[in-house]
Amino acid sequence: MAAVTYRQALHDTLRAEMLRDANILLIGEEIGVFEGSYKITAGLLDEFGPRRVRDTPICEEGFVGAAIGAAMLGLRPVVEIMTINFSLLAIDQIVNHAAKMHAMFGGQVSVPMVIRTPGGGGQQLAATHSQNLEVFYAHVPGLKVVAPASPADAKGLLTAAIRDDDPVLVLENLALYNTKGEIPDGEHAVPIGTAQITKPGRDLTVVAYSRAAAIALDVAHRLETEGISVEVVDLRSLRPLDRQTVCASVRKTTRAVILEDDWLSYGVGAEIAATIAEGAFDRLDAPVRRVAAAEVPLPYAKQLETAALPDAAALARVIYETLDATGFTAHSTTPAGG
Repeated sequence: MAAVTYRQALHDTLRAEMLRDANILLIGEEIGVFEGSYKITAGLLDEFGPRRVRDTPICEEGFVGAAIGAAMLGLRPVVEIMTINFSLLAIDQIVNHAAKMHAMFGGQVSVPMVIRTPGGGGQQLAATHSQNLEVFYAHVPGLKVVAPASPADAKGLLTAAIRDDDPVLVLENLALYNTKGEIPDGEHAVPIGTAQITKPGRDLTVVAYSRAAAIALDVAHRLETEGISVEVVDLRSLRPLDRQTVCASVRKTTRAVILEDDWLSYGVGAEIAATIAEGAFDRLDAPVRRVAAAEVPLPYAKQLETAALPDAAALARVIYETLDATGFTAHSTTPAGG
């Protein structure tokens, strides 16, 4: 397996899928000559030409609508929206048309399109350019929403999204583009709707997705040296949601903490907490805890932005509190006979 960046994994997957299927085309602002704001589409205009790599004016509602029409006629467009914040300009096309066409026309048409868009804070882009709007789209039946946290999942989920016959939002995170990891060689598709246990554990489950899943994994590995065994569930897919994996993990560990970059109220974490209440309440030794962003427009000032976002220290503190509330004693890290 080769080690590549999250950014490179997305680029290579787009190229591989375009080579595989001539019906795939890319649509978006500055994705051709400028090669995309984050260079995901670098070199693809030169290789595939302007009929398959289409630069558009600044008109999100227009080019998302055009992609929906192209998908209904048999093409498989992959739309790039420069940031998820700008997707609000196309929300009517996404929610009222892409998501509903298949059902409203009695299954006579499908909309096999992908919308790729980055989001998240931590880059000093201020309040209107640092949002996590995934819960808006995960709320909508008819849309599938995925949020890869690693280069391997960036490849696997984007591949699955492009080959899906329903509209899929691929939510990338700005903080992950330069992260590096191994990806499987050859074809690699991650089934949409499947979470992954990225670290097994026995004492407590942390449920997270996207950048937060990477933070959760780091904290879990650190706590292992303290005799605390944390299991990490990376959701990977927000709609459909793999409730079975979440509940099975919590039923095993009996404690749960949810970490997300989004605001606390009405978010994905609230849905996960309800899922655990419905599917694992009888096995809980402690109340489910949530760690999320401060409910403010994200500040531009670096220190204030950092203070508003959840981090490893906040997650570790809540894990300690959850364990302490149940009289947990850390396991010995000394090997037997040592």
